[in-house]
Amino acid sequence: MLGAEEPGIGDADEITSATADLSRAGSGGAPALRTEFAFQLPRGYLDDDGVLHRSGVMRLATARDELLPLYDARVQENPAFTTVVLLSRVITELGTLSSVSASVVERMFASDVAFLQDLYRRINAEGHTHAAVVCPSCQHHFVVDISGGRLGES
Repeated sequence: MLGAEEPGIGDADEITSATADLSRAGSGGAPALRTEFAFQLPRGYLDDDGVLHRSGVMRLATARDELLPLYDARVQENPAFTTVVLLSRVITELGTLSSVSASVVERMFASDVAFLQDLYRRINAEGHTHAAVVCPSCQHHFVVDISGGRLGES
């Protein structure tokens, strides 16, 4: 997995800097391209055996990932199904499941699908999984990693 570790959480300037050049690798100090992002589902996918799967990995989407669902009969019948097919293509790991199919994504809780849609948008459009937030009690500004890669984050 290329660039598997997320930059540490710090102040906004540190995150901006870490996001801008993720990590330096190889000769010439070119930025390493991070293609996979670990996540922790807010609720988790409950399989047929009653096993809860929460941790997973999503990879960057390719043009093919975004085009192929358009030829899927389920998507042609119901365009809303595009999200299900697309997520099933880019989620490479989910708990101990051997694969993530469209039927797995269909059976996820709506809050987990919404979380995955937001993660997809962030890593494919914005290139990072950080979000600036403000504490509602003390108004302190800080940055969180929404991929939920560490205990207690989601």
